Amino acid sequence: MNYKFATSADIKAIEKEMPVEDRWSAETVYEQLCQTRDAYPDKPAVSFQLKSGPKDKAITLSWTDLTKQVTQCANLFRSLGIGKKDVVAYLLPTSHETLITLMGGMTAGIVAPINPTLEPEQIAALLHEAGAKVLVTMKSFPKTEVAQLAAKAVALTPSVETVVEVDLLPHLTPPLKWIVPFIRPKNPVTHKAKVIDFNTALAAQPDDELAFAETGDRFCAHFHTGGTTGMPKIVQHKHSGVLYNGWLGDALLYSASDNVLCPLPLFHVFAAYPIWAGCLASGAHMILPTPAGYRGEGVFDNFWQLIERWQATFFVTVPTAASALMQRPVNADISSLNAVFCGSAPLPVELFKRFQTATGVEILEGYGMSEATCLISCNPKDGLRKVGSVGVILPYTDVKILHCDSSGKVLEEMQTEEVGEICVSNPGVVVGATYTEAGKNKGLFAKKKYLRTGDLGRFDKDGYLWITGRAKDLIIRGGHNIDPAMIEEAMAAHEQVAFAGAIGQPDAKAGELPCAYVELIYGATVTLDDLMAFAKEHVHERAAVPKYMEIMDELPKTAVGKIFKPDLRKAAISRIYNAALVDAGLDVHVVRVIESKKRGLVAQLVKADDSIKDKDVTKVLGSFIRPWEWAE
Repeated sequence: MNYKFATSADIKAIEKEMPVEDRWSAETVYEQLCQTRDAYPDKPAVSFQLKSGPKDKAITLSWTDLTKQVTQCANLFRSLGIGKKDVVAYLLPTSHETLITLMGGMTAGIVAPINPTLEPEQIAALLHEAGAKVLVTMKSFPKTEVAQLAAKAVALTPSVETVVEVDLLPHLTPPLKWIVPFIRPKNPVTHKAKVIDFNTALAAQPDDELAFAETGDRFCAHFHTGGTTGMPKIVQHKHSGVLYNGWLGDALLYSASDNVLCPLPLFHVFAAYPIWAGCLASGAHMILPTPAGYRGEGVFDNFWQLIERWQATFFVTVPTAASALMQRPVNADISSLNAVFCGSAPLPVELFKRFQTATGVEILEGYGMSEATCLISCNPKDGLRKVGSVGVILPYTDVKILHCDSSGKVLEEMQTEEVGEICVSNPGVVVGATYTEAGKNKGLFAKKKYLRTGDLGRFDKDGYLWITGRAKDLIIRGGHNIDPAMIEEAMAAHEQVAFAGAIGQPDAKAGELPCAYVELIYGATVTLDDLMAFAKEHVHERAAVPKYMEIMDELPKTAVGKIFKPDLRKAAISRIYNAALVDAGLDVHVVRVIESKKRGLVAQLVKADDSIKDKDVTKVLGSFIRPWEWAE
């Protein structure tokens, strides 16, 4: 059922109809799967194509097919010793086997998806933190090192007893299907875990019913929030939180006739919940293009033809992907598209305008986070979309803008247009047990109800939420969260570095790129090239290696000696914006960067003469997420 979704008043009307607990009857994700199967037994549930061409082979599973394989998968995990409190992790690219593992793991025990682009040490840390007994990963395959990464990580994680390997070979067509077995990369294994084949093991399990009884709402998933330091945080999700996100998709976005193209990875809550759980609740069809999604070979070049092939009515993107798509002509019939959902990072205004002009479809920006089992707000599909805002608060979600102390005590509740910390209560927030590690939940909640997101924001007079900054200082590179502490700790290990401060500097394509400023010890002789080489060796996540580094005589610090990052951010904005203006041949420069309570950091510009128009500057700076204005 799709409700009208235009204003905050529509949301309040939905909430008045009934309590949230009456919105769905299933207690578990598996029970919801069976209900959808019964409603749409022969309808496509999920499709996957290994290669990106509009005519390349694709495998489609109906809701009946999917239910049978999820049943087999859950039974397999139970046979491998996974109880309701045990963890099965997966380190996989995207395929329908990944989706089957996600749901089978939730049903048998607790599933823990892991980002396969991390280094082996980070993967091992996540496996250890989760206490994983089983790991599902890839069988060695050309053009990917996932199997090799998994082998190294498992060797560092004695708790993993069984490795289940997914082979992508069935997704190939001859002659490649014949050739790949002879050219598989070697995968030296030094761990002692038992290794079994995914498809063979599934086929040995019954597919008509679970071999065990489910026990209702409980923790079913552990999603990591980056895993970019040696001490990853793992978020716990319950069945009810997943089903809440599914109900939102069914109520406000999708119907059974929708085809949803999802090139985002299934180790991320965005794809797993608003997208997949929304399809699960509504009966919509999800399409997964290539194991690497947007990063897959040819995906951007073939994207509009894939929309036409699948008659996609909806697709999900992030700003970096939207920017890349705008560099390709719309070379196919995309009239089937109704809407595009964008999240994970702020969307530049000029990119929004270019996208709308090129496609005729507006982007719906939203806001969510792993700690809330994802969705919090969204621009309304039937109402006013305010570019730059993250929309109105979704049904049964309560958001307060608060000023809290470190313990979570509320010092002040902010009024309309006043900036404070965004604090959230909804069915996806597990009060007191958001993280698996109890100590990390201390001070995380305000009024014993509201999750403190660490994001700063404000409400406008129409009830739209605007994010103005991040109290947690995360660097968001193309939607991927990078903890600056990872960079700072690595650089501080250099014997000639006294202090290091890492921030995200503006980037027209990625939103932000990691940037580091360092202060050296007295008498240091190290060069900038030496420090960059040190960073490449010691920052263990490739995406976190600084793209720019600067040696400062002294880093800006607070009265108690902490590095004052707002000054570093202002310096980076000035440097990047000035360079872009010079490259464009405009006699304009940043005179200062101010901090606005409503808009966050704003670059103030001066120009040589009045012949330079606003549109000239907007053409250059409109692709960056931070706003600008003329200095008075």
